[in-house]
Amino acid sequence: MLLGMVSLTAIVGFTAYAGDQIVSRSDRSDRVTVIYWEKWTGSEGEEMQKVVQAFNRSQDKIFVKYLSISGIDQKTILATAGGNPPDIAGIWESQVFQFADANALTDLSEPAARAGLSRDYYIPNYYDSLSNNGKLWALPCTPASVALYVRSDLVPPEVSTPETFPKTIEAMDALALKISKVRKDGSLEFAGFLPSNPGWWNWSWGSLFGGDVFKGGSPNINSQESIRALQWIESYSKKFGASSVQNFQSGFGNFSSPQDPFMEGKVAFELNGTWKANYIKIYQPNIKWFAVPFPYPSDRPDLAGHSILSQDVLVIPKGAKHAREAFEFIRFVQRQDVMEGLCSAHGKNSPLAKVSDRFFANHPNKAIRLFDQLARSKQALYPPHTGFFTQLSGELNNSFQEVNSGSKSPKTSLKEAQGRIDGLWKTYQQQVLSK
Repeated sequence: MLLGMVSLTAIVGFTAYAGDQIVSRSDRSDRVTVIYWEKWTGSEGEEMQKVVQAFNRSQDKIFVKYLSISGIDQKTILATAGGNPPDIAGIWESQVFQFADANALTDLSEPAARAGLSRDYYIPNYYDSLSNNGKLWALPCTPASVALYVRSDLVPPEVSTPETFPKTIEAMDALALKISKVRKDGSLEFAGFLPSNPGWWNWSWGSLFGGDVFKGGSPNINSQESIRALQWIESYSKKFGASSVQNFQSGFGNFSSPQDPFMEGKVAFELNGTWKANYIKIYQPNIKWFAVPFPYPSDRPDLAGHSILSQDVLVIPKGAKHAREAFEFIRFVQRQDVMEGLCSAHGKNSPLAKVSDRFFANHPNKAIRLFDQLARSKQALYPPHTGFFTQLSGELNNSFQEVNSGSKSPKTSLKEAQGRIDGLWKTYQQQVLSK
């Protein structure tokens, strides 16, 4: 079933606008015009525009028209339902199976195979996160992995290198508590670490403790691993006081500004992605830092080297008018030289199995080899193969906030969340998966 519960009025209204205003194919009479919608703006959008221009110069049959579109996920799926989608859309990996479940994507497995874009061409984790049951729904654009960034000038000398920094969560917690500073009035002045900074991967905490949020093909929120993860989250709120942590974080600036807490020296270490180094280079190039894999529970050494993976991806919506030509552009982006240029400009690691020495040597992130290594790890995590991920991550994020604010205990919050998610999952199966 396409779109499940999406309003028909919204579909008709938007697709009428899209057909008349956005999906215009009259730019070139001498070439096939391929419409490419992308979410990026600013410098990221400019870098992809360069790739588009290079492709357009490389041949004389296809002209790719690049458009930066806000709210790209909803607009793409609505335009697809209305029968007038773009030929290419740049979406997030976490949305791929939402689109696939809605029958809104073209299977790329056959054209990818013909083009030599097999699983062996990619870092397996990135390829596997986009394929399921013999179907390939997207190809990578710019991926990332996540590690712990550490300010070496804000930690004791004995732990100020990647080799000497704590390897376990328990040792990291002890260090964070040791170096944090609390004012006489009880307010937090400086934090070694806070799980809520930046708080972008709350769906994955249970998995970082060995759990599986979609175990056996069903939502599995209320697991022992998730409870343990939220009890760990809760320990930070209890150490400093939930209101003190919230007040402390309210003064943080945007992550892409000089007032970012890591760059401003308000926190000593934080979980963040490959791209973080780009912002450090722009706003605080003189700070001293390094990156390490996020520590693992002391009783789970088998989880060493785990990381959270994410990707920006390219898809061809179902019903695209020029799917063959669209794939030619996607194939161009997969070229090693093109991919490495784009990923380096975005401050990301490459999704390809083969990476040039030049890419590593010239990358803006000095720890890029670590992020590449983490992307290849058997312990790497990526969103489960389900379009239900949005609801799943929403409930886990809600539980994180309840526990972090001290309003509910981990067990209570997760038990209630599991109850809600079970009902939502039943509805999703009936209305979207037609089960």
